[in-house]
Amino acid sequence: MSRRVPIRPFALSLLLGLLSACTLLPDVEPIRVFLLPAGDMPAADDATRLERTLRIHTPQASRILAGPRIAVVPAGNQISAYQGARWGDAAPTLLRDRLIEAFRQSGQLSAVSSEETGLQADLALLSDLRAFQSEYVEGAPQVVIRLDAQLVSTADQRSLASRRFEIRQPSSDAQLENVVSAFGQASDELSRQLLAWTRQAVRIAEPR
Repeated sequence: MSRRVPIRPFALSLLLGLLSACTLLPDVEPIRVFLLPAGDMPAADDATRLERTLRIHTPQASRILAGPRIAVVPAGNQISAYQGARWGDAAPTLLRDRLIEAFRQSGQLSAVSSEETGLQADLALLSDLRAFQSEYVEGAPQVVIRLDAQLVSTADQRSLASRRFEIRQPSSDAQLENVVSAFGQASDELSRQLLAWTRQAVRIAEPR
């Protein structure tokens, strides 16, 4: 006949405490996912439309800019990322899609595509994304986009033009939602400058 050993109150409370601790999970901070805001590009008139097709390639980028994290430079040369937030896609892909949409909205070219479609095109826009981040200047955030762009003729792989674009757009305050809005405004300005530059480069390269 077996004999039951009584469980002392202290041991019982300790056992119950351990069991309850095992069932508790740490609070996980929710991740907020942001899209890149887009504005409207003014449509081109017939006089400025170019009968050319363009393929926009995804910009090359460093490891820290190549992912979906929203980069921030709080001070000096230290680069970090906003906690609990990310872009809906990798930053270079997000910017590429934004540029494609802007070029299509403008109607300045016959067709615009990405390298993923595999479509033939007269021109290719290649680029390196050097900065796509929020930087604090005198305690206030401003969005910085720095893009080294090259326009290439796909027929003979000839470089038609190259240029560095740098856009700085102050945010109204440090709230992340307003910083994201500044990213959208900076991307709109970059799109406008790229459109004008592409149009000029093609016209200069055309035989007279």
